[in-house]
Amino acid sequence: MLWRVIVRTRAVVGLAIAQLRRSPGRTALTVLAVTLAVLSVTVLASLGVGVVEKGEEGLDRANRDIWVSSDPVDPAASGTENPLVGAHGMAAEMTARDDVRTASPIAMYDVYVGPTASELERRPAVGVQKTHEGFDFRAGSGFAVDEEAAAGPPPAEPTTNEIVIDPRIADAMNVSVGETIHVGTSRQTAAAHEFTVVGTADYYSRYLSSPTVTMPLGDVQAVAGTSGTDRATFITADVADGADRDAVASDLSEAYPEYDVRTSDEQVASMIEERTIVLASGATLVGLAVVGGVVLTANLFALVAHQQREQLAALRAIGLSRRVLAGTIGAQGLVIGLVGGIVGLAATPLAVRGLNRFSASLLGFESLLRTPLEVYLGGFALALVVGTVVAIVAGWRAGRYARIEHLEA
Repeated sequence: MLWRVIVRTRAVVGLAIAQLRRSPGRTALTVLAVTLAVLSVTVLASLGVGVVEKGEEGLDRANRDIWVSSDPVDPAASGTENPLVGAHGMAAEMTARDDVRTASPIAMYDVYVGPTASELERRPAVGVQKTHEGFDFRAGSGFAVDEEAAAGPPPAEPTTNEIVIDPRIADAMNVSVGETIHVGTSRQTAAAHEFTVVGTADYYSRYLSSPTVTMPLGDVQAVAGTSGTDRATFITADVADGADRDAVASDLSEAYPEYDVRTSDEQVASMIEERTIVLASGATLVGLAVVGGVVLTANLFALVAHQQREQLAALRAIGLSRRVLAGTIGAQGLVIGLVGGIVGLAATPLAVRGLNRFSASLLGFESLLRTPLEVYLGGFALALVVGTVVAIVAGWRAGRYARIEHLEA
């Protein structure tokens, strides 16, 4: 019995390979179609994975235990909102607690920067109380802010007038450490404020996935005109040694009920929840790619089976069963799926690398597409499993219509 199965399998595979060799153009076209289906799934899946991992990595780089935030003041307004009011005072109150080692406000704005008042580009800006370890300066160093000034209310006018810029911004503006640039939240205010470039680093650029400038918090608030309200986007805190992070977050949530207090893990989950539409769109695209790949593969093998109707009719006339005919087409699907899947997976790194370069140069997002092992396994499963199953179904249906009248006289 086993020997009969082996012989029948060898015969089916032999017939399948003979049919593929008989029409090399059709075989190549089918392999190409399967390759494109696999590539569309792996690339879209890589994009979805990259978007989620970018957010998680950004928070990991920040290396903070607790995040305090709130809803934007005006969600309809353009640019980044800073909903926390009295940020310096809140940070000082938190730092004074025994279970908090340090707390710092962070503000984010869209600013205009340029070497002259007439050459300005809009860039994201991050305001922090001081530069810290991990900046990995390409040139120069950070800015120094007096501790009392950093902890106190922000000044009405910039006092430090120093800035750290992304190396890509420095190259685009052709400026280096020691030179001055104009900075402002509008073209008019940029003309009135000059800042000295003290260093180049991409620390917050990696966090925001876009070339970013970093300024003293008080200076960016003064430039933006929010010194009086002392606005910030987040207040981040590190718990004291031995303190339980979840317990501290719970206590801070009770102390500041008007704000959202989250641990770093909860902040990642919150970012994902707030982007459900984006994630749903990404999932929809992946789903459409899978469905499209299946439909394309089904149509291809239906066409392959239709074009082989004469050969199938001849095989049926000499006594081969529909099961053998279906197995022959299924074996073709297995071979085509295997070759197309391998080619598609081999092309995936090249496509991802090219798209990552495009996003980095045009959009400022580096390594946006990620390809974990699961992405490759999913693409290969689509090619191998779906291709074989669809081919078997197409072969079974074709076997029903493989009759003697289809033979040429």
